[in-house]
Amino acid sequence: MLGFFVFYSGCSSLRDLIEISGQTMGTTYTIKIISSHSNIGCNELKFGIDSVLENVNRQMSTWDSNSEISILNQNESILPILVSTEFYNIVEMAQSISVQTGGIFDITIYELMSLWGFGPAPKNGVPNLDDINQVLISIGYEKIILSQNHIQKTNSKIKLDLNAIAKGYGVDQVFKWINSQGYSELFVEIGGEVKCSGRNQYNKYWSIGIENPTGGNKHNQIFAAIIYSDGGAVATSGNYRNFVNINGEILGHTINPKTGYPIQTDVLSVTVLSDLCMVADAWATALMVMDYDTGLKMVNENHDIKAIWILNNKDGSRRLARSDGAKVEDSIYEIIP
Repeated sequence: MLGFFVFYSGCSSLRDLIEISGQTMGTTYTIKIISSHSNIGCNELKFGIDSVLENVNRQMSTWDSNSEISILNQNESILPILVSTEFYNIVEMAQSISVQTGGIFDITIYELMSLWGFGPAPKNGVPNLDDINQVLISIGYEKIILSQNHIQKTNSKIKLDLNAIAKGYGVDQVFKWINSQGYSELFVEIGGEVKCSGRNQYNKYWSIGIENPTGGNKHNQIFAAIIYSDGGAVATSGNYRNFVNINGEILGHTINPKTGYPIQTDVLSVTVLSDLCMVADAWATALMVMDYDTGLKMVNENHDIKAIWILNNKDGSRRLARSDGAKVEDSIYEIIP
């Protein structure tokens, strides 16, 4: 379901702002566009954005039994399966990030997520070791083969889950479409994942808040820090946003595909900056599975991304850490070197 609310405001600033907001992918979105001389108006923008988001959902929603990913998951053939070019490209990007992270990022975790109570067909109760080991047999990015718009499963039980990259991809697609209509200064956000360019209505850098994880000694603060940007993408992952209560035990949604268990580290959230939002989205998920030192080393060796961590101290306080080149403003926590 997609819903839209369009606002056109001529503020006291020198530039007019078009704002479109609504719901998609089980979350909300906000789009801000600096008005310019374009042949397309608000109604056409609304319809175009609607079409882009519906197309993304038709490709990647595991909640839609008729989506491209659901049809692929239901197909237990081990022969190559033809998919759309768009779907193939996003799986190819996911596989590339899987290689770079040594399998910490893995889109074959559908059954594992369901086992822990996440996804459209969750199981009940805490899974036992035998259940986890059985599911792990059909998990592993190296168990799918990509070739010329075909995806081949080497295990018929493999099912894909693109939720860790889908929102970022949706942001990229919406941004690309609006840009193609003649708008060069815009801000696109879906569920906290952002891509922007140019300046805002006040002719200043776009400001992006890093959400303050729930709990802690500064729980009354909404944002932990602010990023200012005139271009690029930002995505954040954190266990505090999505969790499941199993027999009174609260478990975060970030599952280690290597062990089959939810991760337990001092990392509360990771924010990743990149040119593409789907890259930032995927890396934010991967870095949540790693401890801070491992993640920092990996990010500093990758010129395509930068990262910002919120870490938990043993005494309950928090600190903020950055990779090389990552800049933040107005942090409420101590920034460590």
